[in-house]
Amino acid sequence: MALIELRDVTKSYKRDAIEIPVLDRMSMTIEAGEYVALMGPSGSGKSTLLNLLAGIDRPTRGSVRVADTEISTLSERALATWRARHIGFIFQLYNLIPVLTAFENVELPLLLTSLTKKQRRDHVMTALGIVGLADREKHYPRQLSGGQEQRVAIARAIVTDPTLLLADEPTGDLDAKSAAEVLSLLQRLNEEFKKTIVMVTHDPHAAERAARQLHLEKGTFVEQVTA
Repeated sequence: MALIELRDVTKSYKRDAIEIPVLDRMSMTIEAGEYVALMGPSGSGKSTLLNLLAGIDRPTRGSVRVADTEISTLSERALATWRARHIGFIFQLYNLIPVLTAFENVELPLLLTSLTKKQRRDHVMTALGIVGLADREKHYPRQLSGGQEQRVAIARAIVTDPTLLLADEPTGDLDAKSAAEVLSLLQRLNEEFKKTIVMVTHDPHAAERAARQLHLEKGTFVEQVTA
């Protein structure tokens, strides 16, 4: 079943009177449960594509359908509700809040839900357990290594049990050992928990963990590699 369908998607930005194209009539389908790596040089449109899938950005033209919803036509309010239910986002620089503990950082997305305090705690501890950091719940980001911070960020991304995980250069700021741990965790989320993952990466070793690699250049797909 197709979880993601892009049809003739074009995205351009206006700078003064000039229109700068980023994505050019792009079409793709990603099935539920797939693990896809997006590769390509800087400026090829990878992060823009990820932002379109997350509903953070809107296409200039074309259709973006994710989880049975045409998200390009939703109002900002409806989009925020949809995103909270369906999207878990993992960033290169973790985006943890320094004054909050690991537990509190992971709990943040749940504060927008109707869960009770006990239910929120159960969800947070489950997510921290999955990433191997249940014993670090009271630690602040400054007390964690880079790899541990990224794993807390992944716990925050999965705590709502989202339909789709989007990862933007998730190992870009990590040493080789921490990067390998994070990539193994993403692979486990895909294989064991059946999470659909779309990951932007420059690293061919990271891309090899995915079942499918899509290569972008100048806003179009130029190659597809299937593991």
